[in-house]
Amino acid sequence: MIVNNKIFDNTPLDAVRQNMIKKDIIYFGSPCVLICDEKCNKAWGINQRERHLLSDDEDDYEWLTDDELGEAPRDPGTYEGGHAKPTVDIGHGVFDSPNADASKLNKWCCRECERSEMIEKSKVTDETDFEALLDDFSKRKKNKRD
Repeated sequence: MIVNNKIFDNTPLDAVRQNMIKKDIIYFGSPCVLICDEKCNKAWGINQRERHLLSDDEDDYEWLTDDELGEAPRDPGTYEGGHAKPTVDIGHGVFDSPNADASKLNKWCCRECERSEMIEKSKVTDETDFEALLDDFSKRKKNKRD
């Protein structure tokens, strides 16, 4: 099954990796599931994450990797529906896996965070591989397909 141009495999719904949050939400009247990898300390936002242009077309770029960027700021300066990047102060200004939970996910996470993905609830099955839906920022990610 393919959702949002990403492929699902046969991982059971309950086998979501340990360092992942998922939350049922309503998005413009439609039931959806919002997932993220809990790496808020690496979340810059789609409009703030540094990118490398690949041509003269401003929409032809690739985002830099987590290692190339380092830690993201506590407040990257972007907001969605009055919501900012969620933070819980654990000493360095962001929340991470041990302190994260689904209640922290907000409009910023859904519409601005490059580390999250939203799936229509009707397309979620017991075979949905949530991990496969999330982008891997250990390598550069292109905005356009080749």
